Amino acid sequence: MNKIRPLDVNLCASYDYHLPKSLIASHPITPKENARLLVYERKNKNITHAHFGELFSFLPKDISILLNDTKVIKARIFGSKPSGGKVELLLNSPLCDNTFKVYIKGRVRVNSKLFFDEKLQASVLALNEDGTRVVKFFQNGEELDAQSLFKLLNHIGHVPLPPYIKREDTKEDEDDYQTIFAKNEGAVAAPTASLHFSEKMFEELQKRFETNFLTLHVGAGTFKGVECERLDEHIMHSEYFSISNAAKRIIKSDKALLGIGTTVTRTVEYFARTKEQQGFCDLFLNPLNPPVRINHLLTNFHLPRSTLIMLVAGFIGLEETLRVYGEAVKEKYRFFSYGDAMLIL
Repeated sequence: MNKIRPLDVNLCASYDYHLPKSLIASHPITPKENARLLVYERKNKNITHAHFGELFSFLPKDISILLNDTKVIKARIFGSKPSGGKVELLLNSPLCDNTFKVYIKGRVRVNSKLFFDEKLQASVLALNEDGTRVVKFFQNGEELDAQSLFKLLNHIGHVPLPPYIKREDTKEDEDDYQTIFAKNEGAVAAPTASLHFSEKMFEELQKRFETNFLTLHVGAGTFKGVECERLDEHIMHSEYFSISNAAKRIIKSDKALLGIGTTVTRTVEYFARTKEQQGFCDLFLNPLNPPVRINHLLTNFHLPRSTLIMLVAGFIGLEETLRVYGEAVKEKYRFFSYGDAMLIL
């Protein structure tokens, strides 16, 4: 008889769980307030099942709230090689000197040329070991910077839906996969906890609580699983961030903070450790490196064996994380980007 292997917070396999494919949300719930909300209280390990429209009845009255105002760009484009073969490119992030880190479906080599609509061309400069490629973009022979590229992509690109949403993007996704307060272009994935807020609920949130914004441009690395055996072997991806002076003052205060999403949490915690207000965040939060500044978290339900479920375990521990997720599966919550929400108090 096989013995059940004990949980080990440093063992990546311990963060796995069974998720029926039927629970992966491919579209959001409408109206947004009807999304379900699992509320977890750390002081007594109590789980309450509610709906997102009831959020304010659970939030402590004296908290400050931080949100990520990044804006998702249409980062997925389809084109061709000189041979006529099809190619798909997903922009990940700008680098320096007008170079960009991208993912490319289709075999390419250094110096390969790729062709897209509106006379957009990409030249492959490097092939990275992590599967990303470094490219430069040109239009009519002119090298494109990030802002020029983003503007063009908004005309010819597609909404970069996560890989677990097995359908083509639609016109509706242009609104559904964007927060209502999105401002600063640069993300290729949405800060999904914030997708739950309707205009009405967000207005009410601002009336009831002190709210501030920071920016973290979510990269495609957020969907990448942890492939090493142990947490302390994982090399975290990095993402550009910027913290406003108003947000900085709140972070440095002694007020209790609610982070709306894992991206806000990582940014705040990176600042708490480094005091850097702008740069690239590569902080890996988990039970071995738990949060030290964020007090409460609103988030979605995350992929097995991902850095995001490990972040949740940094708040409530591995065993409780697996118990909560097991309860969510049992109660048929909807999972991932277009799914339901979880509030940790």
